[in-house]
Formats: sequence, structure tokens, C-alpha cells
Amino acid sequence: MDDAGLRAAFDEQVRRRTRDDGPGPCAEADGAVVRLVAPGGHGWSGITWSDLAGPAGADAAIAAQVRYFGALGLPFEWKLYDYDQPSDLGARLTAAGFLPDEDEAVMVAEVSDVSADVTLPEGVTLREVTTEADVGLVIQVHEQVFGRDESRLRQDLLAQLREAPQSVAMVLAMAGDEPVCSARADFPPGSEFAGLWGGGTLPAWRGRGIYRALVAYRAGLAARRGYRYLTVDASADSEPILRRRGFRCLARTTPYQWTPQAGA
Repeated sequence: MDDAGLRAAFDEQVRRRTRDDGPGPCAEADGAVVRLVAPGGHGWSGITWSDLAGPAGADAAIAAQVRYFGALGLPFEWKLYDYDQPSDLGARLTAAGFLPDEDEAVMVAEVSDVSADVTLPEGVTLREVTTEADVGLVIQVHEQVFGRDESRLRQDLLAQLREAPQSVAMVLAMAGDEPVCSARADFPPGSEFAGLWGGGTLPAWRGRGIYRALVAYRAGLAARRGYRYLTVDASADSEPILRRRGFRCLARTTPYQWTPQAGA
């Protein structure tokens, strides 16, 4: 499938997805946008897809979502892709009080093109995450690697593990009793796309192939579950590794953040 067709399938099956398949944010369509709303304000809320015909429509849609989330007192993210319209949507979000974070490459590969051969350095083993304590180790690595509080993510992952374990897989790379890398994969039902997330390795353990091994491990899971594609929102560090594993860049995405305080 060419990139245009793949983007259309990705939009339809991932970005525009409004099925409520389990715990976590509720997905709903609101005119020309699809948004996720965290239950009780606990979790990620944001805009995953939009189809805004022109500047006037874009400004009205942005204002409507700001009013909606502002009334709930919730911060939210507008996840902008570089092919979204109008072409100046990012500037319009900024003018409305959103703050952009660093952009990432949306990498995609056919599962059959990604090796599932897991090769680890000596002394490192993989542990499947099945307990609350294991989730705590995943979050421990994540916080050390990315340098931010991940208590919200911890609650989301615990809810998935408890209520919809078939939709998520988490794995730890362990050096003895020390977690040195963690990663997860989402397996949404009814979609051809499995999403790879996390993949953070402690600085002292980078350059040894651990991240590559966890990509391979999750590719094997996706293959056994019948998924056709893998997607990753990749940082600048991860993008070249993924290219060598058979991924290509489908788009670039930038998260635009809005908070009630900024809106005020």
C-alpha cells in the first residue's frame, strides 16, 4: 500500500476510532473532530483527528474544544499531524493558547518485514509484565528516562492490565534485579495497526541492542495476534534504529498542549 492509502487506513482505524473497547478515555466524535475524554479527569484527554475545511472552520472547532474541556476543567492535547488541514493549523492552535511540544516521527512497518529475533546482551533477560509491582518497574524506568512524573500513566496501565489485558502487552529488560528498559504494545481490536509505546532505556545501558530486542519481541507478539502493521511515535534517538529495522516515516506529529490555566 502506498503512503496515501496507508495514511487513510491509519486515520480510519486509529485516529478516528470511536469504539469504546475497555478502560481509559472515552472516544467520541464532535463534528469534524474526534476526541478522547479521560473518565473523571484521570488519564489522557485530547484530539486525535480533525478534518477542518478552512481557517474559519478551524478557528471555530478549536474554540469549541477549548470551551468543552475548559468547562470540565481538564487539560488536553491536540495531536497534530503534518498532513492535517488547514496547513496553518499549528499556528492557529498556538494563537488559541496551546503550547507545542517536540515533534515526533510516525514510523510504520508491515509486521512481516520486522524481525522477531530477540538478541540480548549477556546478563539481560526479558520479563513479561503481569503484576502491579511489574507495572511499578515499568513506570520507574519511564520516569528515569523521560524525566517526568508518570503517575497518570501508571493508573492507565493498571486499569488496562486489570480490565482489558488482551489489549496491552508490557515487557521489562532486567539486568539481574534492575529494570534497564521498558516497553509496551497496544492491540486494539478490529484494527490492522498495533502501536508500540515506551521503549525507554536507561542511559548506562544504551547502545547494546536492548531497544532493538524489545522492538523484535513486540513485533513477534503482533505477528502471533494477526496484526498487519506496527506504528511508533519515534523520538530523534529512536527513528534511525527503527529505519534499520524496516520502518519508514509516514508523517510527523506534534502535540499541542492546552491547560485551563493557560486558557485563563
